[in-house]
Amino acid sequence: MTSHTTPAEPAAGPRAARRRLVRELLLVAGFFTVYKAGRLLSTDRTEDAFRNAGRIWDAERVLHLPGEGFVQRLLLHGDTLVTSANVYYAGVHFPATALFLIWLYVRRPAHYLWTRRVLAGLTGAALALHLAFPLAPPRLLDAARLIDTAQVYGPSVYKAAPAEDTLANQFAAMPSLHFGWALMLALGMIAATSSRWRFLWLLHPLLTLVVIVGTANHYWLDAVVAAVLLWAALLLIPKPRPSDPDPGAGPDPGSTSEPIQDIPVRGLPRPRSADTAVGAGQ
Repeated sequence: MTSHTTPAEPAAGPRAARRRLVRELLLVAGFFTVYKAGRLLSTDRTEDAFRNAGRIWDAERVLHLPGEGFVQRLLLHGDTLVTSANVYYAGVHFPATALFLIWLYVRRPAHYLWTRRVLAGLTGAALALHLAFPLAPPRLLDAARLIDTAQVYGPSVYKAAPAEDTLANQFAAMPSLHFGWALMLALGMIAATSSRWRFLWLLHPLLTLVVIVGTANHYWLDAVVAAVLLWAALLLIPKPRPSDPDPGAGPDPGSTSEPIQDIPVRGLPRPRSADTAVGAGQ
C-alpha cells in the first residue's frame, strides 16, 4: 500500500535546505551588520586612539619586537610588490573568508557550524576590544615614521583623514581581524580536509601578517592579540570529532554501497546461504 506522504517527501528536503540557507545568510549578514555598526561608535575617540597607539609602540620596543618599518622597507623595494600588498589587504580578506564559509557549508556542514561559531566569538570579542581600546594604526602614528602605502601607491579602502571616513573606523586596529580570520581559515581547512598538503593553508595567515604590518595598517601586537582571542574561542567551542557524521563530506572512499559477499577463508567452512539453510530444514 502506497503512503499518502510519499510524494511530499522529496520536496521536503529541498525546502528545508532552502530554509537553512536563508537562515544562515540572515544570521551572518545580521551579525556582520551589528559588528560594522558597533565599530563606528568609537570613531570620534581620536585622543584616546593616539594615546593608546603611543603605548603600543612603546610596549613593542620594550618587548624588542622587530620594527614594522623593517617589513615595510622590504615591500618598498618595488612598486609592484607594495601595490600587490595593498591589493591583498583590500581585496582578499572578505572574499576569501566568504568562499571558505560557503565551501564548508556545502561540503562540511559540521565544520561550517563550528567555524561560524568560532568566527562569531572572535569577532564579538574584537568588537568589545575596539570599543574599550580605540587604537590608531601605525600609518597614522608620527613616531612610527611609516608610509601609508595605500594612499601613496593604491588601492586604499580608507579615507586619507580618519575624521572624513564615515564608512570605516580607522581607530579599530586592535585586534587585527585580517589576521584572525585568515588564521581561522587556515586552521579550518586543515581540520576539514585530509590532504597531506593541507598545512600549506598556513601560508595565508603568514602572508596576511606580512601585508598588514608592511602596509602599516597594524602593529605586531594587533596580530598577537587576535591569535590569543582565536585561541580562547577554539578552547570554548569544541571542534567536530572525527567520528561525528558530516552530511556534506560525501561517502567514505573506502565504503561501498554493494552488499558484502561471502568470502571463503581457508580453514573455515563457507557459511551456507539463506536459501540453502531453508532447504536443509525442510
